[in-house]
Amino acid sequence: MAEEEEEESELSDKQKVEIAKWFLLNSPPGEIQYVAKDVKSILNNDDLFNEAATEAFPVYNLTHLISLQLPNRTGDVLVTSFGELEGNAFLDPRTAQVAVVDHVKQVCTDVRPAADEELPSPYIEEFRCSLDAEILKYVEEAYPKGVCSVYCGNGKDVEGPGCDFELAVVISAARHSPQNFCNGSWCSTWNIEFKGDNQTVELKGKMQVGAHYFEEGNVQLDAKHECKDATLFQAPEDCAVGISSIIRHHETEYLASIEASYLSLPDSTFKDLRRKLPVTRTLFPWHNTLQFSLTRDISKELGIGK
Repeated sequence: MAEEEEEESELSDKQKVEIAKWFLLNSPPGEIQYVAKDVKSILNNDDLFNEAATEAFPVYNLTHLISLQLPNRTGDVLVTSFGELEGNAFLDPRTAQVAVVDHVKQVCTDVRPAADEELPSPYIEEFRCSLDAEILKYVEEAYPKGVCSVYCGNGKDVEGPGCDFELAVVISAARHSPQNFCNGSWCSTWNIEFKGDNQTVELKGKMQVGAHYFEEGNVQLDAKHECKDATLFQAPEDCAVGISSIIRHHETEYLASIEASYLSLPDSTFKDLRRKLPVTRTLFPWHNTLQFSLTRDISKELGIGK
């Protein structure tokens, strides 16, 4: 009977792979390689680990918008769905190159020039390039070691005014310092719709902040925020300035709100974690403890008050 119960409690290979994937996908920013090393040791089965890693790493890399250096050192490529092509390839619009990525090792293994069909039309490229220049200036000021890129979504073949098209701004910044027991990342994506019929530009932004402190403990932050805004459809340079100003405003405002919430933690949040009054709903009378029988009994035994 005991042997039957032991057999029933044994995890199947599929269950082991799913558990391993969960740990990999929930790794804090910049720590998946450390988690992978431990998971591989626990599984003690290369085939199961490879199956879990092959499925989990691409999702993790796309979710965290990791940046990888191009093999020819001409820049960095962002691992994002906006630039994803077939065969683990990702487009870098700024250099018009396509990088092949090894998701598990998190490195670029090859690079090639982008084909004409992978790039936008000259009309769209003018808007994309102008916006890329403005976003690059903003990121260099706001995010040390930050990486950004501007991609073309729908309508990349539009040849002139009057038609709708979409651009996407992706910003990724990370600060990994495991020797100091802390890692963190910032990810933001902005979907920008250019509407030619009513001459407006609509923005939808998503921001995510992740942080992990693990010196003699384990404290994690995972905060997300979404917002919307709009501006006028103008010339490429004017559009770029207006869009970058909107992005700067919303991201600065969100960061300020996070900082303000942490400054108020000692006076509000932490105090709310403990009961203000005991279950009796009355304060303990420290000035007159003799009213309690336990206090009277202890005083009697010790001969206090005689």
